[in-house]
Amino acid sequence: MTEHVKVEIDAGVMTLTLARPEKKNALSNDMYGVLADSLEAAEKDPAVRVVVFQADGDSFTAGNDLQDFASQATGAFTGERHVIRFLKALANATRPLVAAVHGQAVGVGTTMLLHCDLVYVTPDARLTVPFVNLALVPEAASSWLLPARIGHARAYAMFALGEAIDGGTAVAWGIANGSAELGDLRARARAAADQLATRPLGALTTTKRLMRDAEKIAELMDTEGALFGERLKTAEAREAFMAFMERRPPDFSKVG
Repeated sequence: MTEHVKVEIDAGVMTLTLARPEKKNALSNDMYGVLADSLEAAEKDPAVRVVVFQADGDSFTAGNDLQDFASQATGAFTGERHVIRFLKALANATRPLVAAVHGQAVGVGTTMLLHCDLVYVTPDARLTVPFVNLALVPEAASSWLLPARIGHARAYAMFALGEAIDGGTAVAWGIANGSAELGDLRARARAAADQLATRPLGALTTTKRLMRDAEKIAELMDTEGALFGERLKTAEAREAFMAFMERRPPDFSKVG
């Protein structure tokens, strides 16, 4: 368990709050563990009808904790990677998932939104998927889900060039359902969650199952995960993480 994820259940709604504001809610392995445990528990708990993701501080999440990733790239980390459990829990979730997104939503902070059923953002939110910048590849089945949502050209620019989009663009492109100012964001997401909590759960879960190709998503996650793991061990990834640690631009011209 970790104090960096707060878990609350009230009136049929499980709220998962990222609470590591001093690190812009960068997701550590322990945080992924709590998120995975909570989603898995929600599937078995009749008191949970909806799950809401939100965050403290000035960002939704800065993405993966690069210290954790650097240790994996160098072989120093040998434990279970809970991110895999979290992504599978997202893919297998039958409960409606709602997200309230403000500030930065980097990497998994954006790709996880493709598994949410309702997403609300602040106008100045910044969504990015800069995997290529770190010599990595997309994850969370986003190599299929993002182009399917916004088109190949837009998705490629986000992946390969690391282009950010703001909240207004996220709504216009169909990644988010609507926008709200920061002071109203949580209330907007909670109001939607409360509405969902009053709907017949069986009908909601069946509708969600019909709208998602869960088998393809799971298969693609496995493919992406294997390639992601291979990329973590490359000279390019080591250069990317060393550059991050040394606070300098990476130089990929010297690695192949």
